[in-house]
Amino acid sequence: MLAQRKPSELDKVEAIAELARLAEILNAANTDYHTHDAPKLSDAEYDDLKRRNAEIEALFPDLKRDDSPSLKVGAPISSAFSKVEHSVRMLSLGNAFTDEDVTEFAARIRKYLGLRNTDSVAFTAEPKIDGLSLALRYENGTLVQAATRGDGQTGENVTLNARTISDVPHHIKDAPAVVEVRGEVYMSHADFDALNAAQEAKGGKTFANPRNAAAGSLRQINPEITKERPLLFFAYAWGELSEPLAETQFDAIERLKSFGFSTNPLTRRHETVSSMLAHYQEIESQRATLGYDIDGVVYKVDDLTLQSRLGFRATTPRWAIAHKFPAELAYTTLESIEIQVGRTGAMSPVARLKPVTVGGVVVSNATLHNADYIAGVDSKGAPIREGRDLREGDWVEIYRAGDVIPKVRDVDITKRAATSVPYTFPKTCPECGSDVVREEGDSVAYCSGGLICPAQAVEKLKHFVSRSAFDIDGLGAKQIEMFFADVDLPIKEPADIFTLQARDAANPLAKLKNRNGFGDTSVDNLFSAINEKRTIALNRLIFALGIRHVGETSGALLARHYSSWTNFFDAMTAAKDKSGPAWDDLNDIDGVGSVMAGALVDAFHTDSTRKAIERLIAELDVQDVVAPDTSGSDVAGKTVVFTGTLEKMTRAEAKSRAEALGAKVSGSVSGKTDLLVAGPGAGSKAKKAQSLGVKIISEDDWLVLIET
Repeated sequence: MLAQRKPSELDKVEAIAELARLAEILNAANTDYHTHDAPKLSDAEYDDLKRRNAEIEALFPDLKRDDSPSLKVGAPISSAFSKVEHSVRMLSLGNAFTDEDVTEFAARIRKYLGLRNTDSVAFTAEPKIDGLSLALRYENGTLVQAATRGDGQTGENVTLNARTISDVPHHIKDAPAVVEVRGEVYMSHADFDALNAAQEAKGGKTFANPRNAAAGSLRQINPEITKERPLLFFAYAWGELSEPLAETQFDAIERLKSFGFSTNPLTRRHETVSSMLAHYQEIESQRATLGYDIDGVVYKVDDLTLQSRLGFRATTPRWAIAHKFPAELAYTTLESIEIQVGRTGAMSPVARLKPVTVGGVVVSNATLHNADYIAGVDSKGAPIREGRDLREGDWVEIYRAGDVIPKVRDVDITKRAATSVPYTFPKTCPECGSDVVREEGDSVAYCSGGLICPAQAVEKLKHFVSRSAFDIDGLGAKQIEMFFADVDLPIKEPADIFTLQARDAANPLAKLKNRNGFGDTSVDNLFSAINEKRTIALNRLIFALGIRHVGETSGALLARHYSSWTNFFDAMTAAKDKSGPAWDDLNDIDGVGSVMAGALVDAFHTDSTRKAIERLIAELDVQDVVAPDTSGSDVAGKTVVFTGTLEKMTRAEAKSRAEALGAKVSGSVSGKTDLLVAGPGAGSKAKKAQSLGVKIISEDDWLVLIET
């Protein structure tokens, strides 16, 4: 069954079916949980399915469904209540599961805002209440409306029910003319136990947990029933405001408290990530004694101006994250270590485990990252797991946390057999026998076989036909594997796809239409789909080639810079020696760098790869990049370099704006540079620009220039 297979083992057709299955299950579970307050899946089961959905979407981003659970907040509202359109959407939160995730969250904040490590960014931290979200709208100090989150855009009108909650004031003083207070309706453990006891005594419905009890109680058609239920409310956020509550998150919460709302006493402001994590541990240690359910800690950027700048993703704010409490762990036997070879030749070790249940899922495989991880060291040689290596036959600890792919975290060497021997990472590829190479500073080992390696060849072909590349209808991963193994009409390289029809016509004995799964119509459709993709955009072609380090974004970057296949091909040819003008120009592209540049040049000067590319191009009509309309732009066609600290916008914002106006953004100063935009702290680039006579302007001058 698909549900029992790893997402990485699914082909495109199977992934479509599995995403459809998961969407049906998870959307139904959302309705059960949010609309009916009667979940059929446990939290662990739900989380596992959602993580599986996320992993498949990460592997096949082009297959994300319009009804994907990852795009939704909550669930549709019940028809039993009238609708309330939220003037400010009620979103969910992204999740962190490790200290590293929190550190990365803080780093992402700094990077997005263009802040230095020395710049102070404060955060608030508060317990994540496991209850039901509620929005309370006050006009001129009077409660006029209460609504559930619903699907984030439309909620249920539960005003009469909310008025019965003791923690919800009917009137507030010294408040803005319009203020929508948001928080969580919950039930204490003691009240939950008493409610279930009373329900059982009279033969009524009992609840599985306090969250279900709180949600079911708030969403009663008869508010008199809600009134009998011991509901509580913590305020921690807001929606629409006629005027700001404060300048910071922490002070705004204090303002809500002054209105008469209950706010969580464990809310704190922190200046450092280490302080946030220490507070997380403090809350976690009190979890069992709080008297109500929490499932993590929520961190938010404290400065509300910074929150505004950070904004939102599709379903979550960038300025907040929920640090969930630890996932389940399990021990099992590491039965063997196998090597998987990817399309770029990357050799990934995988642990084959004696099946064990971790967090409600049976796990039989886990990633081992790379050779260093197996040996018990990081890429710089520093010990991990206190230097304990991993060996076949070991008793190991498996964890899932927020990770979709299970990992081996530790090993119990006290149970290691006396005959155990260290694992030796292969020196030759298990698929083709080619030498294994590992470049200095790279943690990954690679098969050097290139297209002669069947594992690389077939994975490159799968990549070539993927949605973001050529996206040929009817030619997915499953069909690629079939044609790759075919004797009469093989597809061994991309050009073979476009010669398939001619080869089929010239083969009187083994027609494609006579194969299992094919017929006259399906063959005609396949050939038609292939021929439609003979005309291809330059960025898609560059990405489709599957060159190491060159992703979708990089493909678009290179296409914009070179504008045509001829320019790109000639430049890669001229950069053969990794020196000279063509090499310098490639490295000067902002976002390329020496590693990607080296991979590009190597690909075009590996004889087998270059010939395969030339055979492919002979079958295609590659479209030049259409330059944007930059009429009236003072920077169109100019090469611009940004240096120093930009104070009015981030580097990413500046680069995007410059390119939209027809400028080329370079990462280094050269004789081709037309303009250097220098912020505070400009150093060597500014000196070089001066020596070359390059015009230097300030960020303010740049803003004036692009606005005129």
